[in-house]
Amino acid sequence: MSVNIRINVEHTTRVEGHGNIVVNATDGTVEKVQWQVPEAPRFFEAMVRNRSYEDIQIIVSRICGICSISHSLVATKAVENALGISVSEQTDTIRTLMHYSEQLQSHILHIGYLAAPDFFGEPSVIPLAAKAGDVVKTIISVHRVANEWSDLIGGRTTHPITIKPGGFTVIPTEKQFRQLQNTLKETITNLKTIADAVLSVADNIPNFERDTEYISLKQTKPPTYTFYHGEITSTDIDGETVSIKDWHKVANEYVSEQSTAKWTKWHRDSYAVGALARFNNNAELLSPTAKEIAKMFSLEKGCCNPYMNTVAQLAECAHVVETSITMIDQLLAKGLKEEKVSTESKAGKGVACVEAPRGILFHEYEFDNKGNCIAADICIPTNQNHANIQKDFEKLVPEIIDEGQDSVRHKLEMLVRAYDPCISCSAHMLDVQFVK
Repeated sequence: MSVNIRINVEHTTRVEGHGNIVVNATDGTVEKVQWQVPEAPRFFEAMVRNRSYEDIQIIVSRICGICSISHSLVATKAVENALGISVSEQTDTIRTLMHYSEQLQSHILHIGYLAAPDFFGEPSVIPLAAKAGDVVKTIISVHRVANEWSDLIGGRTTHPITIKPGGFTVIPTEKQFRQLQNTLKETITNLKTIADAVLSVADNIPNFERDTEYISLKQTKPPTYTFYHGEITSTDIDGETVSIKDWHKVANEYVSEQSTAKWTKWHRDSYAVGALARFNNNAELLSPTAKEIAKMFSLEKGCCNPYMNTVAQLAECAHVVETSITMIDQLLAKGLKEEKVSTESKAGKGVACVEAPRGILFHEYEFDNKGNCIAADICIPTNQNHANIQKDFEKLVPEIIDEGQDSVRHKLEMLVRAYDPCISCSAHMLDVQFVK
C-alpha cells in the first residue's frame, strides 16, 4: 500500500510541557521519525549554589508542581547523606506515607484526566465526563483523597513545607492518621471501580511491544515494592543491584540534537523508568489488591508494551493505599513521639534516590564547611525516558503506517501520554558551544 504521511505535532496535548512528534513517509517508506523536546532548559543546579543546606529542598521542589514531594524528599535525603544526619524510624515511616500520597495523586491524575480519554475515544476529560460521569466523579473523589493526604503530612497539597533535614517541623496527630486510614479503606473500593471502568475499554490499549531495559529501585532487606529505599536494578542484570552512589554509571547522560533535555542509556541504546519498570522488577511484592488489578489486565512481569504503563500505575495506586493502611497501624502501635531535630553545618557530598511517580530520580549535592551548596546534579525520570520514546517511535511507525496518518498520529500521541512525561522538568542542560 502506497502511503504518504506528514505529521508535525506541536505540541502533544495532555502531557506536562512541550514535546513535538514528527513523522515523514513517502510511498510507505519512513524517512523521518522524531520525538523532539523544544523546552527552555532549567537551571536548578545553578539556583541552589551558595544556598544553605536548609534551603535546598524548598528550592528544588519547584522543579515540578506534580512531583514536588519526590523532589523535596530526595533532596532532603541527599542533604542528610552529605552531612551525616540520621533520621528516626518514625520520620522515615511518615516520609514514606507522604511519598505514597504523591504516587496516588499523580497516578490518578494521569489515569483519569490524561489517559482515560484515549481509552474511551474522547478528546479530553470534558466530553468524557458527559459520557461516563460516574467514572469521572469516582476519579475526582480519589484525586481529592490524594490531595488531602499530601496536605495533611506536607502542610499543603504541593511544594511541602513540613520537611526539614533530620525530620519534620510538624507531624499529624494520631486522630488525623486514623481519619486518613479510614478514608484510605474507602478508597480501595473506588480504585476497584476505576479499574473495572478501564478494563471495559481495555481493547483500545494498543497491542505493541518492543524489548526494553527497565530500571528502578529494588529493596531486598526487607523485600519491598519500593519507592523510597533500596539500590538500582535493571531487567538486564537479573535482580542484581548497583549502589545509588554509582548512578552516573547507570544514567550515562548525553546530549541529543533533537532535545533540550539530556538522554540516557545503560546496557542498550535506551531504557525506561516508571510504573512499568517498577512492576517488571518488583511485581511479586505488590499488595493483594494491586496484584488483583494487574491480573485483571493480564499484566505480568516481562511486559514490554509501553502503553501498559498506565495499567501499572493503576496497580500501584492500589498498592500505596493498601500498604499505607497497614503502615499507619504499625506507626500508631509504637506511639507518636515529639522529636527535636538538631543539625550543624559541615562539608560533605551526598547522593540520594527515590522513585518519583514517573520513575527513578537522582539528586546529588556537595557542601562547604559552612553548609553552603557548591555543586548539584539532578537527573529527572522523564529525561531518562526520552531516548526510549524515540526508540518506540522507530519500531511502532513501520508497524502501523498502513493505518493512515490520523491513526499513526493518534497512537504516537497515546504512546507519549503513556509515559506520563514531565517534559519541562526534564530539560536541564544544553551542550553550549561558544563562537569567537
